[in-house]
Amino acid sequence: MPVSAVLPFLATLALVPAVVAAFRPPPGGRDPAFWWSLAVAIAGPAALALLLGDHGWRTGFAYTLWVTVAATAAAFAALAACDRAGARLAPLLLPYLLVLALLAVIWGRAPEQPLRAPMSGWLWAHIAVAIVTYALVGLAAVASLAVTIQEAAVRWKRPTALSRRLPAVAEGDRIAFRALGAAAVVLGVGLATGIALDVITIGRWIRLDHKTVLSIAAFVALVALLAAHARWGTRGRRGARAVLVVWLLLTLGYPGVKFVTDVVIARGGQ
Repeated sequence: MPVSAVLPFLATLALVPAVVAAFRPPPGGRDPAFWWSLAVAIAGPAALALLLGDHGWRTGFAYTLWVTVAATAAAFAALAACDRAGARLAPLLLPYLLVLALLAVIWGRAPEQPLRAPMSGWLWAHIAVAIVTYALVGLAAVASLAVTIQEAAVRWKRPTALSRRLPAVAEGDRIAFRALGAAAVVLGVGLATGIALDVITIGRWIRLDHKTVLSIAAFVALVALLAAHARWGTRGRRGARAVLVVWLLLTLGYPGVKFVTDVVIARGGQ
């Protein structure tokens, strides 16, 4: 088996110790096993993404997943370092990243559509903004899922082993909306860089394709949700559902578009 075929499996295995450490009490804090395993979980997918992108940005669905895994794991590490409650998202977030890595391994041999635009500084900035935005909204979605699980445990007065490890409802809400606030700022910059990129490359202010429409819809939903939270204190299950809707919109606009154009269409053309 060639080395290039083995590397995705090694990058996936790099996530396994972090998933195991996430279920050791307590996650985060000063637990060295948690932090070492998290460092490995970041390094494995990040190294693979850098290696695969050695000659420029790749457009494949699998590559998008590897970049998403590395960026989200890095964002989670920053959150856990600043907020001990954030570290308690590990039992939900790290298995989710492991599933994404497994999907990347499955689709690793799928054909890719070539990147037609030249790799200018504007394009690199636009790509970076998209990656950071999706990582932040992913963290917010996981925090919102934790809120939903905690509220269900409180409502039925049946706490589970999982709910005991997750942040409290108020902490989950706080993490989710802070991540959303940061994502709104970054996504706003991303839309601005996207418009600038269109002006530079095609001489048009905005290109209303499905990806742009979904990104604009996600930005509007983000701003509306943050405004509602500030005005009426939208939180709990209602806020969690709204956060998950934003995450779904961005999923359709970022990896979803990659899946359709670079996997389905590319395979259909063979």
